[in-house]
Amino acid sequence: MTLQLHGPEELRTLLASRTRELRLLAGWKQSTLATRSGVSLPTLRRFERSGKASLDTFLRVCHALGRLDELAALLEPPPARSLRELEASSRRPAPRRGRR
Repeated sequence: MTLQLHGPEELRTLLASRTRELRLLAGWKQSTLATRSGVSLPTLRRFERSGKASLDTFLRVCHALGRLDELAALLEPPPARSLRELEASSRRPAPRRGRR
């Protein structure tokens, strides 16, 4: 198990705060970001205040702020640690379903 520095609530609050900071650095009002992202103003306000939003809302806001590509590498599998792992991963078909 990996040591995690943030819990879900802390990370949610941190991301909302950073989103607000990026909006302000761009010189945008909440209404401007709401329009550019296609998110309703009340939804954006709730997100900035509480960090609560759907994944779709968060992705739209990140896209409007020009930061969407940073999320693309978020859950990539770890790189192979050896040549044997690399060969095994290229031969093994990806599972279609998770195991119980």
